[in-house]
Amino acid sequence: MTGINGQVARLLQELADLTKLEDGSPQSFRVRAYEKAVGAVNEMPADVASMSVAELVAVDGIGKSTATKIREYVDTGSIAKLEGLRASYPPELVELTRIPGLGPKTVILLRDQLGVGSVDQLRAAIESHQLRDLPGLGARSEEKIARSIERLGLAGKQRRTPIIEALPVANELVATLGAMPQVRRIEYCGSLRRFRETIGDIDILVASNDPEPIMDAFVSLPMVREVLGHGTTKSAIVVSGGLQVDLRVVAPAQFGAAVLYFTGSVAHNVELRQRAIDRGWTLNEYALSDAETEEIVASRTEKSIYAALDLREIPPELREGHGEIEAAATGTLPRLVTEGDIRGDLHVHSTWSGDGRSDLLAMLEAAAARGLDYVGITEHGEDLAINGLSRDEVHRQRALIDEYRARFPDMVILHGAELNIGPDGGLDYDDDFLMEYDWCVASVHSQFELSAARQTERLIRAMEHPAVNAIGHLTGRMIGRRPGIDIDAEAVFAAAASTGTALEINCHLDRLDIPADLLRRARTVERIRFVISTDSHHTREFGNLRWGVRNARRGWVEKRQVVNTWPAERFLKWAADKRTR
Repeated sequence: MTGINGQVARLLQELADLTKLEDGSPQSFRVRAYEKAVGAVNEMPADVASMSVAELVAVDGIGKSTATKIREYVDTGSIAKLEGLRASYPPELVELTRIPGLGPKTVILLRDQLGVGSVDQLRAAIESHQLRDLPGLGARSEEKIARSIERLGLAGKQRRTPIIEALPVANELVATLGAMPQVRRIEYCGSLRRFRETIGDIDILVASNDPEPIMDAFVSLPMVREVLGHGTTKSAIVVSGGLQVDLRVVAPAQFGAAVLYFTGSVAHNVELRQRAIDRGWTLNEYALSDAETEEIVASRTEKSIYAALDLREIPPELREGHGEIEAAATGTLPRLVTEGDIRGDLHVHSTWSGDGRSDLLAMLEAAAARGLDYVGITEHGEDLAINGLSRDEVHRQRALIDEYRARFPDMVILHGAELNIGPDGGLDYDDDFLMEYDWCVASVHSQFELSAARQTERLIRAMEHPAVNAIGHLTGRMIGRRPGIDIDAEAVFAAAASTGTALEINCHLDRLDIPADLLRRARTVERIRFVISTDSHHTREFGNLRWGVRNARRGWVEKRQVVNTWPAERFLKWAADKRTR
């Protein structure tokens, strides 16, 4: 969401995150109130700027204190409480809360007892064995925290921001600046446009003949916490959370060359420049030009530059230097899956699951509104405490789905489940009960610390069950917060192909699971199949499909490999075949 509601939702989430530290708990009343308000604002059709405190309080999920803060931001451009929390809990300290095993109380304990206020300081404290003497910690805790730092990629010099945090900021900036009359074209570039799962900083590129008003507006935005530079064609700011944003303005005629240059990885750009040199040309952020005459060969569009270099246009997600230029030159680029190719969504929850937030009928109506040919309702299995369905509840929901089918004659409704894969590969329910389902996804929800051998064994055993059609969010990772499980990827891919089990590409921005690097390896396995599923818990989450598709494209996944691009008849036969093997 962009606009004022998007800004408010982002600030409320920041309030929630910082209040976890102030209250020492992720479940305090104030934290839950802010998080509930985030959901309410995201779901509101009305513009919060047009609403009074009383009207905001009338919205389910927004209390008076939160409503007052919303109005404070709308009227003044800031929230005093949030500014105070930012001063007390800087981004370097907040980053520690991403590390598994470090809850808010522990983070504050580390700060107060050891002076630890950043990942680097935490690593130094671990190396000198200072954590093991603190209450509630020990030598094993030190080892686990150190391993998590490494696996989350927090040990490098450059801090990277999870895409779920960076993308809303970029979209808000593009929407806000893009509305200015001086802006001819605007695009975010860099690793974000390539859809990497973590972002170093955000690069925004604008085409304009009048850059100064754009630069002035950029450095004056409410989200700005620090101005690093303010020039006529380039400026840089720091926004909430310590994320840096760079803005560049180029002439409209240079936009294609600039967006190409600032999107591609170093390896991709080096290969492109070499192709230009081989032709007696130069390629930079301004144009593709003749090296001798300086005559411009192409500059206005990316497509024209690729064409001049005898290449098919390469999608942004592929511009990483993984062989895409050779593939474009030889006509062997994959036919990547697109959002429009998707005909069904096979991982959908409702309020029947304890964590669902839209009722079953609303979810079905939303699926039908998206034009889906088929949808799989997959509530949690009984082994997932609190959120799972008992056998009686499964039967009652099945009867309700039978009633609803008449309301949606153009959409096949599959009654399925998201099963839990136990540490030994076991599943919820008995075999006969499982075979009554139309479709089953099986996922790892616990025991993330098992060895690679045991994780691989549990996954393969689950895939061997005839009721399991797909493995959900394969690694179980939460980007920037929880590393994925260790697996023998080649063994898992081979088992998926041999058992006819699809591997899910989960669409949630904080998962994007399977990671793109594993997708690139998996896609080459003969007879491998994928399913791109939203894992929706609310009607608005069907829109997350675009993110799963982009992650699939980043992994070079082709349409033909994705089972939910198939017509309903073909898909249903494939899904049923496993149960009759």
